[in-house]
Amino acid sequence: MNDVISAISTAAGTGGVAIIRLSGEGSLAIAEKMFAPAGKIKDFQPNVMYAGNIDGGDFTDFGMCVYFKAPKSFTGEDVVEFHCHGGVRIARGILSKTISLGARAAEKGEYTKRAFINGKLSLSSAEGMIDMINAESLASLRAGSMLYGEKLTAEIKELQSALTDILAEIAADSDYPEEDLDGLNAEKIHASIEEAAKKLKKLSSTYACGKKIKDGVTVAICGKPNTGKSSLLNALLGYDKAIVSDEAGTTRDAVEGDLQINGIKYNLVDTAGIRERAGMVESIGIDRAKKIITSADVVVSVTDGNGEAVPDGVTGSIIRVFNKCDLSSPEGEFDAVVSAKTGAGLEELKGLIAEKTVGELTLDKAYIIEERHYSALLRAEQSLNSAIENVGIFTPDILAIDIKDAWDSLGEITGETANEQIISTVFEKFCVGK
Repeated sequence: MNDVISAISTAAGTGGVAIIRLSGEGSLAIAEKMFAPAGKIKDFQPNVMYAGNIDGGDFTDFGMCVYFKAPKSFTGEDVVEFHCHGGVRIARGILSKTISLGARAAEKGEYTKRAFINGKLSLSSAEGMIDMINAESLASLRAGSMLYGEKLTAEIKELQSALTDILAEIAADSDYPEEDLDGLNAEKIHASIEEAAKKLKKLSSTYACGKKIKDGVTVAICGKPNTGKSSLLNALLGYDKAIVSDEAGTTRDAVEGDLQINGIKYNLVDTAGIRERAGMVESIGIDRAKKIITSADVVVSVTDGNGEAVPDGVTGSIIRVFNKCDLSSPEGEFDAVVSAKTGAGLEELKGLIAEKTVGELTLDKAYIIEERHYSALLRAEQSLNSAIENVGIFTPDILAIDIKDAWDSLGEITGETANEQIISTVFEKFCVGK
């Protein structure tokens, strides 16, 4: 990686400032050919922002230039940044000038990939960075921040360390059997592996909640026509999203809107009112409603006292809501009693939705939010469970094969044992300038 890469690192379009970033040995030499400081300087000092003229080829822009000397930079290499005015043509002109002087256009995620290769961050930390960039909710941002801050990496390395200790004991016993080191036996091996497996299982169990944190939660609002489903959607969102009418069958297709509860994104879906006698178009909407309800994380079944309408076969979380409590009192048992018109009971309903889907969320905890990490943890669990089952059947050196497989699976999360295909797939998620 001796070549210099260059890219525009700010978002495309007109803005106050644009940043063109170079990384690699030779970045400073290119900068010295393009940048004329406003005052006299002997040479570029690292970590100092200089003002001056930037050569854009056919034009000159007055801006700033800063140099970060390896290894004290994001990528671990020499890095130079030009901070120019945010016009599209200005940024592209300066980028073209860097390429004409020997740099090449950076590929997607190449800056962060170089940081990973140079040991500046783990592979899971890089994934946390892109999760932060793409976060649409506070909870997703916090979970990405935990990942980027190497919290998961620390937990993985702790597990690997425990497995390394087991492997070391097995190796020592195999190499020096006559020493009878600490009396290595089946019970001791079993207890050590089982303890590691429990910690693995506890960590992987956070994926169910972590997936909701990252992707959001789908809430299907269903019920018979004219029970106030659309009114409830609008009331929960705080603005008019769905059309409200006294005419039965007004909602013929799903109407969606996003809401954040305790920092988590909830996708509310108002479905068509479910009834037996409906026209052809309305029937299509009802069929779609049934599919949405079946796949939703939680179903809010709305009634105003005229019966419920939850399709057969729905076995997930169902919140039975009595609406229009401002007009009449509910008969029977309901999970929530609300009035979409007055707002009564809405906060309680939001709390119930959160309780049914994610429970009590701890934002300073490392949740598994990446499917890749979850898959690696399951494979590590499977290997350790295999070792546990075979304790007392096979010799310790045979058990070590499963334990080492578990160690390698965990290494895929941090990047220690990840192959090039895994690494490339991770960094392809990034934009060109990151």
